[in-house]
Amino acid sequence: MAWRKQMRARVLEEAWQLASEAGWDRVRVADLAQRAEVSRPSIYAEFGDRAGIGTALVHRETERFLLGVARVLAGHRDDVAAALEAGVGHALAEAARNPFIRAVVTAGRGGTDALLPFLTSRPEPVFSQAVRLVAAWLSEVAPGAPESRRNEAADIVVRLAVSHMLLPAPDPDEASTRVARAACAVLGTDMNVA
Repeated sequence: MAWRKQMRARVLEEAWQLASEAGWDRVRVADLAQRAEVSRPSIYAEFGDRAGIGTALVHRETERFLLGVARVLAGHRDDVAAALEAGVGHALAEAARNPFIRAVVTAGRGGTDALLPFLTSRPEPVFSQAVRLVAAWLSEVAPGAPESRRNEAADIVVRLAVSHMLLPAPDPDEASTRVARAACAVLGTDMNVA
């Protein structure tokens, strides 16, 4: 069991490296097997197929990404607007900084990357998990807002953040402010930013 967990981690790390360097379209199971020093049949037994590797990799990266967003939101519990602005700012900065996310997003702009649908059309894991995270946080910090408004605000935050990842605004700070302002308008909360 320990070997299997280590093998899985090695394969995902090598997949992350290869996708970051060349894009997911150029990741081959044979290359992963060689780099992770495991057999191709072991990889297929663990992940099913190449798409299974991609799914597992997206799940892993989503978890890491959302943990970072959750930390930022937790650091601003007393100011919903500032927290949303900081959370979106963190998400946009991470998307620009993280070579894997950057590879997925920039390849997607050219219409060639097979992992992009996880950001845009498949609700799991990225989109739905992000909306649940923001909605749960809003239920703690803005309990006076109706649940339907909190859910709507969470949906808006995630959709607009993903949109700004795919088509970055010239000024990421302004983009973060605009997303926070839209969410606050839905919540009926004052936005104390220009």
